[in-house]
Amino acid sequence: SRIFDQPLAILSTSSYRGESHERSTLVFADDLTKTTQHLGSHILLVDDLVDSGITLQKTLPWLNHKYGFYVEEVRTAVLWYKDCACIKPDYYVKHLPNNPWIHQPFERYEQMQPQALVKLD
Repeated sequence: SRIFDQPLAILSTSSYRGESHERSTLVFADDLTKTTQHLGSHILLVDDLVDSGITLQKTLPWLNHKYGFYVEEVRTAVLWYKDCACIKPDYYVKHLPNNPWIHQPFERYEQMQPQALVKLD
């Protein structure tokens, strides 16, 4: 958003729990966190990946319910698009036809306690 001088809105969702990476109930934040008062009429919804596609699929109606009066168009973009997804993003960097598990750079920190993080410095 800074590079293109566009406002940013963040929606927090969660569907994975624990070390087993099992999917659980999809939880949405109550609202968007925005850097501007108004969301705008053309939205680019960005996520890291489309795995099953359920989060992306359910976020679109959530946006419409909360902001549909103002939004004319929503397009979607991800870094990784898995073939098993139930929805295809408008834009993606890499299509993954074999549906591998994506190891995110931050995963190694998810199970660490604060004292272990301090030792990394």
